[in-house]
Formats: sequence, C-alpha cells, structure tokens
Amino acid sequence: MFYPESSEELARVISELLAGAHAVPGPCPKALIVPHAGYVYSGAIAAAAFAQITAHAARIRRVILVGPAHREFVDGLAWPDAAKLGTPVGDVEVDVEAIEQLISPTDDAPVVAGLPRIAANARAHAREHCLEVMLPFLRQLVPHAKIVPLIGSRATPEQIGRVLDALWGGAETLIVISSDLSHHLTYDAAATQDAGTAARILALDATLEGSDACGAIGIDGLLWLARQKQLRVEQLDLRNSGDTAGGHDRVVGYGAFAFYEAS
Repeated sequence: MFYPESSEELARVISELLAGAHAVPGPCPKALIVPHAGYVYSGAIAAAAFAQITAHAARIRRVILVGPAHREFVDGLAWPDAAKLGTPVGDVEVDVEAIEQLISPTDDAPVVAGLPRIAANARAHAREHCLEVMLPFLRQLVPHAKIVPLIGSRATPEQIGRVLDALWGGAETLIVISSDLSHHLTYDAAATQDAGTAARILALDATLEGSDACGAIGIDGLLWLARQKQLRVEQLDLRNSGDTAGGHDRVVGYGAFAFYEAS
C-alpha cells in the first residue's frame, strides 16, 4: 500500500528519492523527524531527512524508531516481539538486547526512573505502517544497523524523552521519529497550520497534539529531551500531499527536521 512490492522497483525508487534530496554538509544528525505516508506522497520529504545521514552511514549501528500506533491503542510503548522485520529489500535486525534492558534491567544496566510501560505487542505492529515505511530507507542506507522499533498512543513527553535518553548512546545511534503533520484540511489551511507546527518544533515546544502531528507522542518526547540536551534543530522540508501527488481539497502535511548535538 505504501511502496512497491518488488525489491528491484523499491530499491530504484529509494535511490531516486535520495538522489533528488539535498544533503547539508556538516555533522551527522542525532535525530530526525520523518513523515510516513506512501512514498508517492511523502517519499521526497522523507528522503530530505534520510539524505542527511548518507555521508555518515558507516558509523550508524543502531536506529531508535518511535511512531504512533494507528491500528490499536497502546498505553505506553510497544515493540513487535520479533528478532527481525522483513522488507522487500531485505530483513532488518531488531536490537532485542537493548529492548530487554529497558524492560528487564540487570545489575549492569539498572532501571531508569520515569519510563512508560514498554510491552511486547506483535498485534499492534502487524499492520502498522508508521515504522514500516522507514525500514526500506534504513535497509538501503545502513544495512548493518539494528533497530529499536517502538510505537505508542499514550505517554508523556518526559516519559518518551527518558526512553530516548536511555537509548541515546553515542555516534553509533540515530533516533528517527515517525510522524505526519496535519490531516485532511484544505491545502491553504494545512499550509498555515503546518507552518505553525514547524515553528513550534524549531522552538522545541513539546506541547504538540495529535491534531498537529499524528506522531506527537514521539515528537514531544524528542523535543522535551532536545531542550534538556540543548540540541540544534533545522527544518529540511515542509510540504503536503497537494504539493506532491494529491489534490488540494483534503491534504496531509509532511515535515522533515534534523537535530544536532553540540560539537
């Protein structure tokens, strides 16, 4: 539904999307906000985010993925209870050890205060697209990296921020927050609302709601932590489906943002 089923066609589409994106020279982002619609609608905006890691791909060994649970309500966060996730361009390995340390800490990795409930829930992930559309990009760019796939419906910004902080790692770890912006507004109304949402993201305002961005649970958590860690954020792209492959009567908004640590 969201990208080609053929491995050859999917690899070609991703390569073309990345080739059309502009990579900003400089350091590797620590975190990205990436849209998750079908590639014909938001693929170019997603590529604007993922292009920023192409020059740094060799160092990225783990990707933390956080997105909204569209199909089933998840109190806290859920992981898919799987060692690998399959895509047409190859399997992606799940960092089960990192997840288990969050759920069942050991003496070497003690419990972190303030985390939300994190449970295994294959059913919630079974038809969930928000992380699935990220995987082919990651499989092509960082095939050696493991992923920590998490989706949720209800958690505070601080709770999600503490999860991200617990998984923060070093230069080997990238965080990807999956989210679209406004939904089903007219083109002009969406452009106005999304510009306001983008301004709040740039201001590290961790009070977004679902009407602002379907992945607000992840965005707010990242923004809460970004303020604590004094991250710098850049807007890479801001468009909607009316700019890519749809009409102007009812559109979905998409934004790409990169977050950088201080040198």
